[in-house]
Parts: sequence; structure tokens; C-alpha cells
Amino acid sequence: MIQNTPSDAVLVKTYLEGNESALCELINRHKQRLYSFIYSKVFDRDITEDIFQDTFIKVIKTLKKGGYNEEGKFLPWVMRIAHNLVIDHFRKNNRMPKFENKDDFNIFSVLSDGALNAEKQMIKGQVENDVRRLIQELPEDQKKVLIMRIYKEMSFKEISEQTGVSINTALGRMRYALINLRKVIEKHNIVLTN
Repeated sequence: MIQNTPSDAVLVKTYLEGNESALCELINRHKQRLYSFIYSKVFDRDITEDIFQDTFIKVIKTLKKGGYNEEGKFLPWVMRIAHNLVIDHFRKNNRMPKFENKDDFNIFSVLSDGALNAEKQMIKGQVENDVRRLIQELPEDQKKVLIMRIYKEMSFKEISEQTGVSINTALGRMRYALINLRKVIEKHNIVLTN
């Protein structure tokens, strides 16, 4: 008789009953997908490793506290924890996630310096206001994608699902939004660096 592989829910239950190896099996089962997911957001192996470790520390703490009730949805739950830790990482380091289009003008890099003096802080605030105003001049579809990506930190997959267009279309709109933003900035002769 062939033994069936236990489901995630069974492994969680077994772990909570004191079987540590059940957790090892869960980690091994989802390691690759989780690691790839984190790496696709941070593009750095060391940071990925840290966030991966932190994710499972949080998973263990939550399980031990009895805070897990996502019956049969273990992987999405773990992915959500990892996603939140990635966002925390960016907030802590005060920088925006990297763009897929490396060659594109990155207007937002100017908004990411955490150690600004008061005068620079005011300039930064002014730049942010200018940028927000300029974004309003973009075509509606480009503006929507840009806002979802930059301000709501949504992935292109999430943007594609929410707007009902393909990922490539969402990427294209983002690319055109940045190109158009550059044109608008040049037209208004706005200086974004000090």
C-alpha cells in the first residue's frame, strides 16, 4: 500500500501535538516557492535568507500561540507573512522596491534618502507634491498602474488581476508612465535632485 503524503493541515496539527519533524517537512515542502517569492521582491540573497528565516520564526511563534486557523491554506498564509516582512524591510531601509525596468528613469530614487536635514526634508516634501501633481497629468490607465505599483506596493500580477489586463500590458503601462513622467518633468523644467 502506497502511503499518501500528509496535507499541510495534517502536518500543522502533528507539529502542534509536539512532532518537530512535521515542521521540517512543511518548511522543506514550501522552501523553494517561498525563497523565490522573497528573492523576486528584494533581489538580494542575504536579505532573502534573513526574511526567509524571520518568516518561519513568525510562523512558529504564531503556531505555538494557537494563532493559526487558516484551515488547509498554509502556503498562502506563510506567503502573506513573508510579504509583510518584505514590506517591513523596505520601510525600515526607507527605500522603494526595485523596478523590473532597470534602464528606466527612476524618479522615485530621489524620494528615498532617510538622512535628510530640515531643508532637504522640505525640498523632498515639495518634490513629492510635484510628483503627485505630475502623476495627475498622465493618461488614466498609466496613472492607475503607477499609483498601484508605487504607492500601494502592488505586484504586477496583482495589478493585472485588479485592472483586468495582462501582466505585460501592466508592465507596458508602467514603462510608458515613467517615460511620460520624464517628458512632463522636462517640459516643466523641474529639478528633482539637489
